[in-house]
Amino acid sequence: MRLLLVEDDDAIAQPMTRGLEREGFEVARATTGAAALAASDYDLVLLDLGMPDMDGFAICHQLRARSTVPIIVVSARGDEADRVVGLELGADDYLVKPFGFRELVARIRAVSRRVGDRSSDDADSEVTTIGPLTIDPRTHRVLKNDEELALTPKEFDLLALLAEAPGALFTRSTILERVWDPHWYGPTKTLDVHVATLRKKLGDPRWVQTVRGVGFRLADPAAE
Repeated sequence: MRLLLVEDDDAIAQPMTRGLEREGFEVARATTGAAALAASDYDLVLLDLGMPDMDGFAICHQLRARSTVPIIVVSARGDEADRVVGLELGADDYLVKPFGFRELVARIRAVSRRVGDRSSDDADSEVTTIGPLTIDPRTHRVLKNDEELALTPKEFDLLALLAEAPGALFTRSTILERVWDPHWYGPTKTLDVHVATLRKKLGDPRWVQTVRGVGFRLADPAAE
């Protein structure tokens, strides 16, 4: 697996690179945001937010806009608000410095497995149509009234999960396990943030209904 390490601090990047290479990864390094955005041919990004030329969140946003390659934010900024913003911008995981090297490797492998499993599932999935909404897992496209919606990968995964059984209730724990990770222990607020942005993009908050304290369901507002 080819990793892009976006980190400007030699004291952190050099031992991390050596350790990852010992684990069998190929590591390319970018020391600026511009270099990260110019890089290509990698399978996963390890992104530090404290880059000298660009805000790390802007880098994350631009990387996600052009690619579905997994992104793991690796940052000293551990506030819940920073975690939520990073995940909302399309990061697949968020690891706070300092961290154990074994944990980093485990996170890389877990995210890679999730992406691989999702791709396999998508290949076997069929297009789902709910009222004016069309969800195509094979192309990761969502159309509403024949106009494509610009969803992040996590927003798409959330919508696709709810669309598996329109009208059925999905618990918060089920959604976190299916869309994020079976062992997710990050902020659960990220789910509420993704639901809020998904509702906004769908154009009507009634598309995603809340069952307070339990979970969410997908429903066509026009069918109510």
